[in-house]
Amino acid sequence: MLTHLKQSILATLVLTLLCGLAYPLAMTGLAQALFPHQAHGSLIEADGKVVGSALIGQAFARPDYFLGRPSATTDSDPNDAGKTVPAPYNAAGSNASNAAPTSKSLVADVGDRVAALRAENPNARIPVPVDLVTASGSGLDPHISPNAALYQLPRVAAARHVGEGDLKTLVDLETERPTAGILGEARVNVLKLNLALDKRFPTRQ
Repeated sequence: MLTHLKQSILATLVLTLLCGLAYPLAMTGLAQALFPHQAHGSLIEADGKVVGSALIGQAFARPDYFLGRPSATTDSDPNDAGKTVPAPYNAAGSNASNAAPTSKSLVADVGDRVAALRAENPNARIPVPVDLVTASGSGLDPHISPNAALYQLPRVAAARHVGEGDLKTLVDLETERPTAGILGEARVNVLKLNLALDKRFPTRQ
């Protein structure tokens, strides 16, 4: 029995060192060496300062910026710990609304978003993109479809006093193509697009 106990303890120690220490350190070292940008959180810098991550969306509200997807993430209500309040793109509380397609509140919210987008772009030649009126599963999606960006051109162009054609060129430049040409879909990182927008067409004061 004592022999079996010693073998069990030895096996536990060896496996702990291998799986709990050596393997994580080796993978961390490889990640740092091969993919340093991703290993550090895919951080985005502007003027020498970190302004966000390419993996987590941000809430933009000003009319002179492109808007991302709606976010259903929440946070604790500071006035009542037992309740939650909307907190768009709260990375500490990633979640979806979990509302079913038959949910009256979901249908109403989507309807209100569609109406607002149609009102700001009454001459749109394309339907309201679905990703502008529905939240992603994580609530943190940093991307929108190229069509979602193009739908917002009239508003942003008017606010920046620039031509829609110039903005379309910028959107095309910032559009990320499918990985290896086949994986995923074309997409636009909203934070990167807005940073490029500020650099190329700064807001007039």
